[in-house]
Amino acid sequence: MPMGQHREPTAGSLPSMISGAILGAAGLAWWLLSEAEKRSKNRKQRAMLYAPRIQDGSEAIEVPTQLNKNEGEQLEQRVEQLNAAIADVRKQLEDLGAKT
Repeated sequence: MPMGQHREPTAGSLPSMISGAILGAAGLAWWLLSEAEKRSKNRKQRAMLYAPRIQDGSEAIEVPTQLNKNEGEQLEQRVEQLNAAIADVRKQLEDLGAKT
């Protein structure tokens, strides 16, 4: 096939593209969740290191809780953005399949 020419996707490749997009999105979501868990573990470990220095102890509990809440909200926003991107890709692939 000469350079500059491209083949149109066949009808059989549409399901492959959709499943690839879904698998990619699922992998990204899994990675985001695992990174959030790692950060949470690291914060808990750091809080444990500083806990003996704190007399009252309430500060060690309140700060990580607030950080985890903010991180959870950010993670939810990322997942929502990811779901929106998946929906966009799915629609584009369906439109592409309808044209062929």
